[in-house]
Amino acid sequence: MVGVNSGGVGDVVLRSRWRRALWGVVGITAAGVLLAALGLALGGPAPLAGAGALFLGLGLAALRSATAEVRADARGIHTRGRTTPWPDVADLRVRVKTWPRGEESRHVLVAPPQGPARQLPLPVGWGGADQDFDTGLEALRALHRRHGNPESDHLVVVSRRTAGRGSVWSPVLCVLLLAGAGLTAWFVPRADADRRAWEAAVPCAAATPAEDRRECLTRIPAVIERTDDDGPKRGGVLYFADDRPVDRLRVSQEAVQEFGPGDEVELTAWRGEVREIAGSRYVWREHVAPPGDLAAVSAGLALAAGYPAARMLTRRRGRRLPDGEVLPSALPFAAVLAGTGAWLLPLCHRHPTTLLDSPTTIIWAVAGTAASLGMAALAWRATRVRPPGDTDAPAEQGEVFVRAHFLESTDYNPHGFGTHIALGGDEPPAVTPGPDRFAARTVPARRLTVRQVRRARGTDGDLVPRSWHIAELDDAGTPVRLAAAPADLTRVLRALAAAGTLEDASTPGSDR
Repeated sequence: MVGVNSGGVGDVVLRSRWRRALWGVVGITAAGVLLAALGLALGGPAPLAGAGALFLGLGLAALRSATAEVRADARGIHTRGRTTPWPDVADLRVRVKTWPRGEESRHVLVAPPQGPARQLPLPVGWGGADQDFDTGLEALRALHRRHGNPESDHLVVVSRRTAGRGSVWSPVLCVLLLAGAGLTAWFVPRADADRRAWEAAVPCAAATPAEDRRECLTRIPAVIERTDDDGPKRGGVLYFADDRPVDRLRVSQEAVQEFGPGDEVELTAWRGEVREIAGSRYVWREHVAPPGDLAAVSAGLALAAGYPAARMLTRRRGRRLPDGEVLPSALPFAAVLAGTGAWLLPLCHRHPTTLLDSPTTIIWAVAGTAASLGMAALAWRATRVRPPGDTDAPAEQGEVFVRAHFLESTDYNPHGFGTHIALGGDEPPAVTPGPDRFAARTVPARRLTVRQVRRARGTDGDLVPRSWHIAELDDAGTPVRLAAAPADLTRVLRALAAAGTLEDASTPGSDR
């Protein structure tokens, strides 16, 4: 939240509204310092010192926010003793940050002619509509237009969906998932060896030395003294009257309910651990993760790492796009990962250590790999960046209804009701609320002029899919936007040109 004050000759001063609570912030900071010092003076009580450190951290963070200030005048932008002259500002942009619970904050970016953009401490907007943020941003842009040379005539909005902003979380998440997959895969051979050894173990003979009893089954009689039921998640605990080989053992809730005080049971120990408790009416066995489960988990983690990798790949492919243009979605690659998991996870579960030991598994793996490669090729094609106006469209055969939206409310699209445009047949193009002629409104093609055709930008928000293109039209002096899939947009513009005197003021293409 910011306050905007106009100074001398068009000067702009942005101050945080938290400045009114500055003394309260100072008090919190002072309380943190006092508690921390008192804790150290009394020998360092952990709760007191921890509370002091917490208050001190909160106070310093709030103090920085409360004292934030941005000034702009004819020379440039001034923040915390740093001045950026207007000739060094190529553009003023908006960065939209999405927080874990879905909240969005907006910040102003100062983009130099070369190098990364810098974020200003003010103004800051929360939510979709914040008049203070809009007022401060417009004041800065007006000064930039007056004293600088903006490289774009429109407001560039950079978000997680657009070019111009990378994310550190995608590579971090990818590395963490791959590390988890590798660690889980490392346990698979050990789990398989333990399972085979357990299944092959035999009871220990009476003459077996004590040092050799780890690899054979030792059966020990015991009596349950009491039980504790800790619920379905934590299970429960069995306590034994004789503490040999253990005095208590955590088991499942079902085992706690089946066993009771005074029950005589037989414990089976192997490699120093109790693996089985056998009673007269119930037998409990310790759950050990099978190697197939571990292999499937490892494969699942590796596939999960593929999605952040796909997002990085999509961003890498769109690195040449202007900042603010919407990037293609990585969801087609998510479909590839899901399809790969459909054949890879069962294969890993059934053959965790023998993937290439039989013709059946080899054929299974080869066929699945071929299918995944085919899906990956389709996903690669679906996520390519299509230049505006570089799309062929088929000729109309009879009446068709294509998905297309006029993003502004007009007399032929009142309240944005249109979801389709009717083309072909004996009727002129019309906006309809569905794939039929019900409530159709004829598009006045004679009033429209094509200004440009471009890819979707961040300012278009979530109104259109990422793959759609947008035609900027002039409707008798009023700007309107028409959005559709690339091929459908070409069909609509062609039909409008045939229905009236639709003019083309510029060659369809981006305004880069």
